[in-house]
Amino acid sequence: MDFEGKVTDSTTTSRQPLVLLRDTEAALRRATVTALVPILPAKLSKRVEATSVLAENSLNELAEISLEQVSDLDLRPARIQVGLSCVGFGALMIVVLLLYLNTLHPELSPMAQIRQYWYQYVWFVNLGVTGLFLLGREAMRPLPKRAKLNRDKVL
Repeated sequence: MDFEGKVTDSTTTSRQPLVLLRDTEAALRRATVTALVPILPAKLSKRVEATSVLAENSLNELAEISLEQVSDLDLRPARIQVGLSCVGFGALMIVVLLLYLNTLHPELSPMAQIRQYWYQYVWFVNLGVTGLFLLGREAMRPLPKRAKLNRDKVL
């Protein structure tokens, strides 16, 4: 796991991306934790070390996943959650923007608000539309074929 002084040819070894992520993150994290722990207060340094151990365990579990075995059906819930998150966050930020404008700038008319803050409106609306596109794409994605029942057989 120590990469210092090692030179490998990328054509001879093909490492899994999750293993590479784990090893790279571990090298950076360990050096950072080693440098920070002596200068932090005792309570905070214990938390940093505990977080480092938790990250180590989580990334070891993640590195055991074989990306070739992950199917399209396994990723469906994650794609739906990302789409819903984009729609929800876009809508939430539009509401926060409207609340901000009505609270701190009540003198502005709705047209003046849009004129002054059009850039934020565009970003948040586009984020919501992106989420809707993700959800629509997922809704149109065909489901895997199930085994057909043989109804012609008579028992």
